[in-house]
Amino acid sequence: MEPIAFVAASVALLATPGPTNTLLATSGAAIGVRRSIPLLAAELCGYMTAITLLRVLVGPVVAAIPAFEILLRTAVVLYLLYLSAKLWLHGAAEISGSSPVTISRVFVTTLLNPKAIIFAFTLLPQGIDLLPLCPWLAALAVQIVAIGSAWIATGAWLRRGLRGVIPPSIGYRASAIALILLAGIVSAHAFK
Repeated sequence: MEPIAFVAASVALLATPGPTNTLLATSGAAIGVRRSIPLLAAELCGYMTAITLLRVLVGPVVAAIPAFEILLRTAVVLYLLYLSAKLWLHGAAEISGSSPVTISRVFVTTLLNPKAIIFAFTLLPQGIDLLPLCPWLAALAVQIVAIGSAWIATGAWLRRGLRGVIPPSIGYRASAIALILLAGIVSAHAFK
């Protein structure tokens, strides 16, 4: 993948609503931008840890058993559909819960985020070691922090600016539709 295409695809994927972005927006709405900024470090560490583990541990299995990648992508699609159903039916409460958004919660949620699989096996260059991958990971890190910041700011802005104007259910249902579209993209790559 060319660098410009990588950046465009990464931004689109990171901007797509999902479990981590829901937590970041929820925190922005609950405690504001400044107090939510430390969560970005947890998101960044979660993605980088997941991508590294997937490339180092799961990558050789995928190379040896190509059907494993289809199984992995199928699991991601099912997880995305599950999250979209929760968002559609219950809003962010089902994903973010009623407890405060913590650094450890964002880290674990991001570590398990199916977007890491897409980065590890679809968007990042394949067949290279981790060292030559570092510039790509650095570019991704900048995007993770920038998009995560935007989600926090969006949560804070929505809390301040649209109180009572647009019902939250509209946003949650739009997010659910975006997750369904992401599931469709992942499934299309699984069976190409």
